[in-house]
Amino acid sequence: MPTRLLASHMSDPSRREPLALIAGNNRYPFLLAEAARREGVPWIKVVAFENETDPALTKLVDEMVWLRVGQLGKMLKQLTAWGVRRAIMAGQIAPKNLFDLRPDFRALFILARLKERNAETLFGAIADEMAGVGVTLLPATTYLEHLLATPGHLGGPKPGRSASADAEFGMRIAKESSRLDIGQSVVVKKGTVLAVEAFEGTDECIRRGGALGRGGATLCKVSKPRQDLRFDVPVIGTRTLETCAEAGVTTIVVEAGKTLLLDREAVLKLAQDRKVTVLGGGAGG
Repeated sequence: MPTRLLASHMSDPSRREPLALIAGNNRYPFLLAEAARREGVPWIKVVAFENETDPALTKLVDEMVWLRVGQLGKMLKQLTAWGVRRAIMAGQIAPKNLFDLRPDFRALFILARLKERNAETLFGAIADEMAGVGVTLLPATTYLEHLLATPGHLGGPKPGRSASADAEFGMRIAKESSRLDIGQSVVVKKGTVLAVEAFEGTDECIRRGGALGRGGATLCKVSKPRQDLRFDVPVIGTRTLETCAEAGVTTIVVEAGKTLLLDREAVLKLAQDRKVTVLGGGAGG
């Protein structure tokens, strides 16, 4: 992150106010809690979800309350009881748990009002409910701006002509796929689409595309048009790198300025070790 931009964030006093995390799975909530502490947030309280949130997060925060996915009413009551004014959604919810959703009355009420049920409409409605109890939902990149991908070659071997061509092609296809609300990742090779991410998630898309490509494939990951960064930020981490290396995907292209590299230093070191090229690309390639 440019020094001037970092300084402007650090001078914002609201970034040092108490914070609630609505925590999903994996490393994201841990990194966000650590970064918020470094900026002087005095206390962090967490809404955690059964079978999703890592209990070890307890060590980094002041309090954790456990709910089932879908207990919106309880979550709003807890946020109100804490007296918190700012919250961040950090980490994903596994698709299998979304299918096992047991919504409470408050969640059923907002579901009944939605004409379309996708991530944008559902989480947008939840954000509106939170605003109704005085809680502002912040962008999920808050405190983690230094982990956003920058343009150009980020790590691993420098790309050859074929990889660069596939990067441009794949980013264009991924952007169109995301516009249609199908998925935000594609795997390509030599100008051919091998796999498009859908409900199964990025890792399974990588495995399927890598198996078809038999080495030398390229993963492209983008944001959605008009993506609301409060609840859906493209992310890659060390698990993404390992999955690509095992599947024969040798190049990863992410949308610069819109994609978080979780554990950035570890990701780029692993890219060098596993010989996976990592690039920051534009919306069109």
